[in-house]
Amino acid sequence: MKFLLDVNTLVAWGWKDHPLHVRAASWIRDCLTENECKIYTSAIPETGFVRISIQRSGGAVSIELAVDILSTMLEQLGSRHAFLPDDLSSRRKFPAWCKNAKHTTDSHLLTLAQKHRLKLATLDTGIPGAFVIP
Repeated sequence: MKFLLDVNTLVAWGWKDHPLHVRAASWIRDCLTENECKIYTSAIPETGFVRISIQRSGGAVSIELAVDILSTMLEQLGSRHAFLPDDLSSRRKFPAWCKNAKHTTDSHLLTLAQKHRLKLATLDTGIPGAFVIP
């Protein structure tokens, strides 16, 4: 399977003190043992990881450190990681389940993943059609 990681998955995987770290890290480890597994990131999840890493640390994590941490995480994936350029415009009809601001990014990432025949991997149960990490 091929998966696009969302922001919350990257954050949970990247920070050991995150309540869902073990779940995210275990799934990624297990995924990498499967021959067909490939993990993608794109600009929105990567930027979201940097932003949330700074916010959750109260500024103790700098932009540079957050980028370094993200880079180290993705390097661990080796050839099983690829960057997916975001070629999807936001000037389109959003799905019916996207009813408020908090769903716009999820909707965008789900549509981007589907456009490229990927599954959006998330810890969020509120995204219809996404793969919820067990």
